[in-house]
Amino acid sequence: MTPAPRRQAPTHYTLRVDGHLDHHWSTRFSDLTLTHEPDGTTSISGHVSDQSELHGLLTKVRDLGVTLISVAAIDPSDSNQESLQRPPH
Repeated sequence: MTPAPRRQAPTHYTLRVDGHLDHHWSTRFSDLTLTHEPDGTTSISGHVSDQSELHGLLTKVRDLGVTLISVAAIDPSDSNQESLQRPPH
């Protein structure tokens, strides 16, 4: 029997939280980009090395006490996605 091919884990994620986080929180999120969205949410996006780092990121969001709206794995080669490197407003 041939083993099922392993899917490569996503390396880029975007988390959306309710409200606009102050940019002083960007140090808490290391190399990730915080973007204030027009709908009143904040996107936290960038490279996440593995599932452990993703869970740590989710813990940071929980510890802030903000509402997590979504988590999306982003394929950086997908041309339909917005750039993950947008500078904060």
